[in-house]
Amino acid sequence: MTDRVTAPYGAWPSPIAASDVARGERRMAHPGVVGDEIWWEESRPEEDGRTTVMHRDADETLTELLGPAWDAGTRVHEYGGCSYLPVPRRDDQADTRHGIVFANRADQRLYRLDPGAAAPVPITPEPEHPCALRYADLVLGPDGNSIICVQERHPAPGEGTQRPDERRPVRSIVSLPLSGRAAEDPDAVTELVFGADFYASPVPAPDGRHLAWISWNHPRMPWDGTELRVGTLGGGEHGAAGAVTDAYTLKGGVSESVLSPTWRDENTVVFLTDWSGWWNLYEIGLTGPAIALYPAEEEFTHGFSLGLRPYRHLGDGRLVALHGHADLTPGVYEPGTAEFTPLDTGLDSWHALAGDGTNVVGLAAGPRTPQSLVRLDLETGRTEVLRRSRDDVPAAGYLPAPRRTTVSGRYGGTVHATVYPPTNPDAAAEGPAPYVVWVHGGPVAKALGSLDLTKAYFTSRGIGVVEVNYGGSTGFGRAYRERLRGQWGVVDVEDATAAARALVDEGAADPERLAVRGGSAGGLTTLLALCGDTFACGTSSWGVTDLLRLAAETHDFESRYLEGLVGPLPGYAATYRERSPINRVADLTAPVLILQGTDDPVVPPSQAHALAAGLAERSIRHALLEFEGEGHGLRSPGNQQRALEAELAFYGEVFGFTPPGVEPVELVTEYTGEHAGAEAGGAREAPESSGASEEAGTPGKSAEAPEADLAAEPLPPLDGHGTAEEERAGEQTRSA
Repeated sequence: MTDRVTAPYGAWPSPIAASDVARGERRMAHPGVVGDEIWWEESRPEEDGRTTVMHRDADETLTELLGPAWDAGTRVHEYGGCSYLPVPRRDDQADTRHGIVFANRADQRLYRLDPGAAAPVPITPEPEHPCALRYADLVLGPDGNSIICVQERHPAPGEGTQRPDERRPVRSIVSLPLSGRAAEDPDAVTELVFGADFYASPVPAPDGRHLAWISWNHPRMPWDGTELRVGTLGGGEHGAAGAVTDAYTLKGGVSESVLSPTWRDENTVVFLTDWSGWWNLYEIGLTGPAIALYPAEEEFTHGFSLGLRPYRHLGDGRLVALHGHADLTPGVYEPGTAEFTPLDTGLDSWHALAGDGTNVVGLAAGPRTPQSLVRLDLETGRTEVLRRSRDDVPAAGYLPAPRRTTVSGRYGGTVHATVYPPTNPDAAAEGPAPYVVWVHGGPVAKALGSLDLTKAYFTSRGIGVVEVNYGGSTGFGRAYRERLRGQWGVVDVEDATAAARALVDEGAADPERLAVRGGSAGGLTTLLALCGDTFACGTSSWGVTDLLRLAAETHDFESRYLEGLVGPLPGYAATYRERSPINRVADLTAPVLILQGTDDPVVPPSQAHALAAGLAERSIRHALLEFEGEGHGLRSPGNQQRALEAELAFYGEVFGFTPPGVEPVELVTEYTGEHAGAEAGGAREAPESSGASEEAGTPGKSAEAPEADLAAEPLPPLDGHGTAEEERAGEQTRSA
């Protein structure tokens, strides 16, 4: 064993290079299982995050079902979700084999790929304009020859009003034949349920007589209030489903979030509801009250996502379900005793479960274990690893062990955080360490404790990380989520600041070397936190700067979201301006690194320029790095590498250390249109700007993307829940 090198925090030698992080993972999502066959979605980071569908057969052969010409992904709600469904097909010998139906990202049509087929064939109509018809939450119809799913219909650009927020899509639940007849005959698509603003989770009863689903309406989000509804499923042509009649609400309302229904039998629905304050498992008959299966102050889901199934029925009547707080792990519910037995799998961050009544597989990770597809033994809790998201994991000594903690926030409220201390077996330093507070993307999202090489890139060099699940985060009950109601830009900032100060109080963090960083929605929190006196610097990655513009131009799913986070317009317009960083430049007191894509439709470059110009007016040191051709997040591995190295160099410049092998970042106090690193790694020089102005905080008055372009390509979601849509190109994409 070699002696440890004594070096300044931040300058420790590390085997984890930025290129290792940027190379990305083949992120997996939405597993499915039938017998010995397993399917799942898998991203291709080397192909700009294209998503394929993988298949593992009984003899362990792995097959990539979709070649480079195909990209699996649905854009319903703009969040997307599960994009495929295994479907039974019969060959000449009448043996049942499975193909898949999947949504193709480029045109949003559904395609069927049969076993052994050379290419997929479309099974939905070609829309009148690109991506006008979208499909999600696919389930096999009762006849076995049809698909029931959510359909989203977008009007043609220019129809009705010209404002994107008023050009609303229409959603319904539909049935369509597996044969592909609807590809040529749009009338073969049967509308089963319509009338609500949003739909999710259509599931037919085992006997095919009823259909259950989730619906909700503006201005609620699905974690605010939904309804579990059920109706009689009529018979359609050739045995397919017909229109639903006699629909009524089983559970839910304006202040109760009901999610993920399944049928226990032909008369009983199992579902999740936060009626008690936590998303717990319940069941209800077609008549009568709902019954709590296992009341607990835990969540039994990660939150809302199309196609999310956080629990599964077993053939013997038991349930296997995920449970916990931010990170979830599996357990088994026994209906005969009403007992829930947690399983010790050695993996403490599970993302998804799949099962066919006998076999159970899942996606799981740990602090030092990459995301893995595993087969779960329900009797022993043992797991068999079938596939890993990456094979080149650094030695455990360089990976930080998360320490979950709570700190005291404003008025003594509890704030949940996870601390990742500086970790390197080859290096040491004296005194408290520099720390960076990480603010997760999405006001109603959460930070997980699974392996993240981006964190290890910093901690292995001597910079600690504390990731805060501020008030509003999912995982800690409804009351904790609702702490952010009307308080976005206040509670999140206070909680991030409290996490930093707690580390100083315990002697772990240097009070003079505290930083804060966040992307998109987390960028807003970062910039507002820099208006105080706690942080020495901050990194805003494509950070939201103008709430009025965001409210005016975001997509339909979140067009009323800010009403709950800030307040309804126009009454709260002054509050929107007050909490928009673009209008708070005069309050910023610390150096800022601004990372920005040149083609970002959510935070246009003009806002980053205005922010930089405002900092220059106050002689605050800053650096603006723009990345050519990038949108709301970085997809290019080269740009991801450059951004990560620039962030490390930025901390070195502010905190007083020199990271080896990293190009310096020049911090400037004048806005001249030339910024450090502009010519490196695909970044470019920022153009001249007229500087910050009052108009920069007013929607429609900055030089941003044309409104027509925004309509053709709806804005990415503000809130991130770790869906396949976000994960397809790694964790640095679209994590708003």
